[in-house]
Amino acid sequence: MNIWPVFDQFIASRCPLCRARDDGLCQRCAAALPRNHHPCRRCALPLPPEAPAAGLCGECQAAPPAFDRAVAPLLYQPPVDDLVARFKYHDRLDLGRLLGDELAGTLQAQSAALLLPVPMDAGGLRRRGFNQAAELAHLLSRRLGIPWSASLLQRARQARHQRGLGRSARQRNLRGAFFLTGRPPARVAIVDDVITTGATAGEIAATLKRGGAGWVEVWAVARTPIGDRRRKP
Repeated sequence: MNIWPVFDQFIASRCPLCRARDDGLCQRCAAALPRNHHPCRRCALPLPPEAPAAGLCGECQAAPPAFDRAVAPLLYQPPVDDLVARFKYHDRLDLGRLLGDELAGTLQAQSAALLLPVPMDAGGLRRRGFNQAAELAHLLSRRLGIPWSASLLQRARQARHQRGLGRSARQRNLRGAFFLTGRPPARVAIVDDVITTGATAGEIAATLKRGGAGWVEVWAVARTPIGDRRRKP
């Protein structure tokens, strides 16, 4: 007897944070999620409350990234970091759907001609069994009616692990790490789970613009505050 459908239904019928009976996050836990209320309009970095509305962070003023806009509705803080980790490393695809729905709700008024998930290197894909960015892109494609591609954007080489690296070191580490198999449309959205420094998205956006894209956005579930950049697993 196959018990997994029953097991999946049992998991999905409870809030993943407080275990209350609910289809996904209960209202109380959803209301308590750390939300990115005052982001930089370019990279979605959370800004101080006293910063001008729709302003730019210092880094984007000094050295604007190659992408034109980033959307990240949540902050990469507890319990969002735990939900992301369980999705990525413990095969909790139900949590990926939950996180993707949070992102999709922010994007209903946005548009792009194509969604491109950040590609994983072959070794990481074999170890994990799936690409979390591709899972999110697939969900957003269904929710928003925008096509997505797992083949147009490819990883050319395996970069050194990004954990613990600052923005400039990440940029050097990722140089030449991606390539295109065809010409992208004019408007593209890069999809990922978390924006840490924006270096990966910046390198991909530069690759896309060299290939012919005119406007590149980054759509992610969460943004890492500047003081917590080493926390992403």
